[in-house]
Amino acid sequence: MCIGLPLQVIATRPGFATVAGNGPRAVPREVGTLLVEPPQPGDWLLVFLDQAREAITPTRAAEVAALLDQLEDVMHGRRHDDALAFALPSAIDPHALAALTGQHRI
Repeated sequence: MCIGLPLQVIATRPGFATVAGNGPRAVPREVGTLLVEPPQPGDWLLVFLDQAREAITPTRAAEVAALLDQLEDVMHGRRHDDALAFALPSAIDPHALAALTGQHRI
């Protein structure tokens, strides 16, 4: 399974963007942007292996960051009983999930 990091664009140049996230992902880094439409400063990208894979909304970036933070807490033995403020894909109706992912049939 691939896990993308939600990172916000700070600056751009052709084919690349300087991005940073929040918390442990706050260190700026340069990523490739050839797989997405050219981003603008302030945009959010889902990044895997230093390549932007998808442009995402600020809301989706916050959801992914919250989930990654909770995963990190669990991995370090910090218990998390808080309910997520969004539905995980496993809890979404299959037809709604298919629509969300751009599939018309499941």
